[in-house]
Amino acid sequence: MEVYRLPDYLETRNSGSFKVFDYKTTTECAKQMVALKQNTFSFLIEGHKEVFTNNTSVAIKNSSFLLMKSGNCLMTEKLSSTVTNYRSILFFFSEASVLKFIQKYKITKSKKESKLSIYAFKYDSFLKTFVKGLVNISKLKPELQNAILELKFEELMLYLKETKGNEFLFSLLTNNNSQQKHFIDVVESNKLNKLNLNELSFLANMSVSTFKREFKKQFNAPPIKWFQDKRLEHAAYLLQDKSKRPSDIFEIVGYESLSNFIQAFKAKHKVTPKQYQSNLSF
Repeated sequence: MEVYRLPDYLETRNSGSFKVFDYKTTTECAKQMVALKQNTFSFLIEGHKEVFTNNTSVAIKNSSFLLMKSGNCLMTEKLSSTVTNYRSILFFFSEASVLKFIQKYKITKSKKESKLSIYAFKYDSFLKTFVKGLVNISKLKPELQNAILELKFEELMLYLKETKGNEFLFSLLTNNNSQQKHFIDVVESNKLNKLNLNELSFLANMSVSTFKREFKKQFNAPPIKWFQDKRLEHAAYLLQDKSKRPSDIFEIVGYESLSNFIQAFKAKHKVTPKQYQSNLSF
């Protein structure tokens, strides 16, 4: 069988990014080989789902949903006898997002720490309402969608931690050694700072070449492009305040000149900063 990799538009490559997708199909599949590049919530709405991973197999109906660790799995999707569609709301998030959540709330490992690759949770009224909200968020502009999803991710993880315990959290990290945590801390805490690769490598206690290799491994993108994208995403967020002008923020997001900022912003967002603001509707 051929390994199936989810299309790029379904998954995010950046550690601080999130993606939600309303997946629908009328075709059943049996034990399809899937390579998940991100951790994924699969909120099953219609149909049946079965997943096999390296250490877990789970089968659910639409009264439950799955939390799947990134990696390879075998996935079966079946239609139920009462509907003609299979539907699942997919919520993608990165390992770095999990680590950031753990560190923010100072969560420590429990004695009952789990090492499973997949978890099945039952819906309750809160979670059903939460999933309905995700569908609406998926229709928003990408920049606004990502900002809201970051908040929704934190809301969901806090709720699951409170209602299901925190045993599953650390199992979502592929490697929990202190060196990796230190590296991700350096990157995440300095993503909007004006630091070059030599300075970042020094903070991470790595050579520049090692830093680049580790960066590619963790974030699946070259450092320069990743940091530029983060700063331009932050610029779009700042411009949602229409009282701010491009000339007020270009230095904040790490650009030495307004013209360079406008050029880079247009290359990423397809419009100038002023056009971006004029397109916003609140």
